[in-house]
Amino acid sequence: MFTGIIEALGTIVAFEDQGSNRHFTVASPFAAELKIDQSVAHDGVCLTVVAVDAAAGTHVVTAIDETMRVTNLSQWQPGRHVNLERCLAANGRFDGHIVQGHVDATATCLNVTDQDGSWLFRFGHEAGPGRLTVEKGSICVNGTSLTCFESTDAGFTVAIIPYTYEHTSFQQLKAGETVNLEFDIVGKYVAKLLGR
Repeated sequence: MFTGIIEALGTIVAFEDQGSNRHFTVASPFAAELKIDQSVAHDGVCLTVVAVDAAAGTHVVTAIDETMRVTNLSQWQPGRHVNLERCLAANGRFDGHIVQGHVDATATCLNVTDQDGSWLFRFGHEAGPGRLTVEKGSICVNGTSLTCFESTDAGFTVAIIPYTYEHTSFQQLKAGETVNLEFDIVGKYVAKLLGR
């Protein structure tokens, strides 16, 4: 389980296709601390570490065809920054919200507004069961736990403070680009129960 509090920015170094799988090599500040078979969220996608090169400061994760299809990983190219978060330790502080690392949908960044001290990002997504946000509720965008507003059935806005902007991949996000979304797990369960 994750919390949506980004630990570090990683950088895609390379990728290699093997059958329908794609192996990504990622450089990160904590690569030397990782272990094979460990789960790490990359832009909100829970991926398993399959190799570590401590000397190079890199690790390798594998994305299967299903993951490539339902996320924005097919757009990852060398040099791209990705948000990284290791799983929450049992004695850790819960600063964000419950994040599973299971992407529900992708969304398009519709516009970015510089507020001279913060930034507003507007996202649009396809409406559907379980794809819901509420005013001042939680949403996970590229692995980042955020509070949404201007919530509709097919979109929402988030405000990004300077610290978050500087320490996450929001610094490179532009209108027209695709992001990974994970909707609030509590809301998804409620929506399913009410749908019955």
